[in-house]
Amino acid sequence: MDFTTSAVIVSWAAIALLALVVSGLVRQVHQLSRAQPHLPGRTGLAPGAAAPGLTAPGLDGLLRTDRASLLLFLDADCGTCGEVLAEARAWAVHQGDAAPQVLGLYAGPVPRDAGSAVTVLGDRPELFTAYDIPATPYAVAVDAAGRVTRAEPLGSATALLRLLDDIHPATPRSRP
Repeated sequence: MDFTTSAVIVSWAAIALLALVVSGLVRQVHQLSRAQPHLPGRTGLAPGAAAPGLTAPGLDGLLRTDRASLLLFLDADCGTCGEVLAEARAWAVHQGDAAPQVLGLYAGPVPRDAGSAVTVLGDRPELFTAYDIPATPYAVAVDAAGRVTRAEPLGSATALLRLLDDIHPATPRSRP
């Protein structure tokens, strides 16, 4: 038997063994899928729920009760969180006083470049727990009555802008 024939036989044997391993893995995945029904769990507060902690020390007096608010839950080590906060700052400056108030919240210390135009508070892990925040960045829209209107994760600054546009549509401009 020459080298080429031996290599072909060994290759076919390896392919047959690989096929057996993959079929065993597929069988195990099917068994696990049947054993646990897929029930997606809800994270965050449901719309209509009372927003907890709005009168907590540090927040009392920061949130205006005459307009809606947007709580941004952020993390100092999250790159997307920094982009979301920067976009929230730019949006708040552009919108002025009529727009919902935006408040950035960190479970740990506030990064040095937190900036202005958006109030930012650090060391608020109790709010992350109260709002059931699974990941950052996460946004919670609260109406003037203190009820949650939306709660969702933000994957980008664009997602924040879509959310802000939904909760505070831009004033249409009249055509000349």
